[in-house]
Amino acid sequence: MLLGTYSPRLDDKGRMFLPAKFRDKLAGGLVMTRGQERCLYVYPLAEFEKVAEQWQNGPTTNAGVRAYQRLLLSGASDEIPDKQGRVTVPAILRDYAGLTHECTVIGSGNRIEIWDSAAWEAYVTEHEDGFANQSEEVVPGL
Repeated sequence: MLLGTYSPRLDDKGRMFLPAKFRDKLAGGLVMTRGQERCLYVYPLAEFEKVAEQWQNGPTTNAGVRAYQRLLLSGASDEIPDKQGRVTVPAILRDYAGLTHECTVIGSGNRIEIWDSAAWEAYVTEHEDGFANQSEEVVPGL
């Protein structure tokens, strides 16, 4: 499980050091793509293949399913971290997520998310009260 919050930086070439805690899980390859709320989703390759199979089984007669698949898969990039644990974030994805230099990487269970740090702070501020008041509605019995 991918957990935690980290603050790596993008260099001038669009590369980022993956947090050390995630490197082993991502060393064999990863898929980076558009996420929701203008962040990036990063899946270990094997996990992405499982998730993509579920998405591919969605009814393509549904316009929402088609739009989701198109946006998610057209922005996807498979990458292999270099020996130092760096990965290049493609320009199209940096632009989508508004990434410049200061980034926040969070573990989200089966994936990590890469956020512009200011966008992440705004997201946490906006959703903190809802988080504090919703635990039972989101996870019954919690």
